[in-house]
Amino acid sequence: MIKINYQKFYNEIVEWINQVNQKAGQLGMDHEEFWKWVMESVAQFEIRYNKNKLVVKQMVMMVQWLEEIYELRK
Repeated sequence: MIKINYQKFYNEIVEWINQVNQKAGQLGMDHEEFWKWVMESVAQFEIRYNKNKLVVKQMVMMVQWLEEIYELRK
């Protein structure tokens, strides 16, 4: 099992959220490219952290959060 630097991981989550906001502003949440970017960036987290369970669960939660925001804006 790979030891995770949790401070670094959660700092990356904050940066990812900022990137999400930028992409949503550029493309709009209705755009397929936005969701493609979300899924590819989530996959990169999982690869970078060797599919650590906490990382996977955190990223699933983040995608669900985005889906909820999307549904509320419809």
